[in-house]
Amino acid sequence: MNGLDWRGLMRAGLGGLRLPPGVFWDLTPMELQLLLGAQGGAPSLNRTRLEQLMRRFPDTPPMPADS
Repeated sequence: MNGLDWRGLMRAGLGGLRLPPGVFWDLTPMELQLLLGAQGGAPSLNRTRLEQLMRRFPDTPPMPADS
């Protein structure tokens, strides 16, 4: 199946969450996913992870050591 499962999404949003139609149609897919409690995906970036990435992928290459 290609695309979104509109019947399933409408059933979950209008029936399960009991959202009014106007509210349901104003939601972004991400907002609907959050309301439905969908989990998964990469965790959000925190300071520790940012520092790890900065060390791994520096903006400038490190200076070569004197030989």
